[in-house]
Amino acid sequence: MVRALLSFVFYFVALAFVGLCFLGYVRAEVALLCGIVLAFVRGDVFGAQGQKVAKHCLALSIVGMGAGMQVRSVLDAGVMATALSALGIVFVLCIGTMLARAFKVRGALAHLICVGTAICGGSAIAAAAPVMRASQSEVSVALGVVFILNAVALFVFPVIGHALGLGQAEFGLWAAMAIHDTSSVVGAGLSYGAEALEVATTTKLVRALWIMPLVLVIPFIWKDARDQRGAAKGAATVKVPWFITGFILAVIAGSIFPALQSGGAVVAHYAKNVLVVSLFLIGAGLSKTALISVGARPFVFGACLWLMTSAFALGVVFALRMFE
Repeated sequence: MVRALLSFVFYFVALAFVGLCFLGYVRAEVALLCGIVLAFVRGDVFGAQGQKVAKHCLALSIVGMGAGMQVRSVLDAGVMATALSALGIVFVLCIGTMLARAFKVRGALAHLICVGTAICGGSAIAAAAPVMRASQSEVSVALGVVFILNAVALFVFPVIGHALGLGQAEFGLWAAMAIHDTSSVVGAGLSYGAEALEVATTTKLVRALWIMPLVLVIPFIWKDARDQRGAAKGAATVKVPWFITGFILAVIAGSIFPALQSGGAVVAHYAKNVLVVSLFLIGAGLSKTALISVGARPFVFGACLWLMTSAFALGVVFALRMFE
């Protein structure tokens, strides 16, 4: 009886907090932290269904934010993002391969962490795992590494950005190039400012599109991702996330039809709040078992790779400032 009552209280508190997030009373980083705390205290309150809702909330928030943007600004950011994303991916894969050897992290686990760092965290890991025929434990460890570093990034990136005096656009570019998952990229941009959010979202979505070509070339990059005939071990079928298409259509609609711009601003405002809800649900779905299974060596490898990626991306931002 007492256990059932406590479960009801925790569930009610969690739902009430979701409402506060949606109404805009909670900051992105606070929502993620509260979700993590709730998961450690009570466990996964919402279960698998909560994680599905979190993914849909994230996707809808990105589409909604597109309703408040203009085509010209998105195109300006997208042209640069394409080149910089390619440069960053090459850097991560090269450095990651060397670091994996140094830390003696081998096989699919090393490759998954590299791919997750290079492109978009969990989404890239999920797409690349079948090609590498990665085991469930390897996928879980890679996801655990990415989740921890994503949570850290959401808190420390805005602090570092302000300390270094990064402008809104500079921070958005840095976050999009250096942080793994889309949720944390957009969350960090939201914490930093409106322009940072716009640049971070656009750049990150362009970066995410590199999942498709990377999965296709994985067998040529890593020998253990090929079978004896030299063919890819797994299927390389990767779909473009629907929210990227939705984002583009929302931007175009708001730019072509001026009458939609006022409504688009309202949609974009609430889309940011939906993102905060998504971060809370992601944090609340944290698995202690997954974190414990990560292990020291893969985590240190992933952390070092991420720190070097962040430093490289920051160097790119400062180099671009010199040419302005």
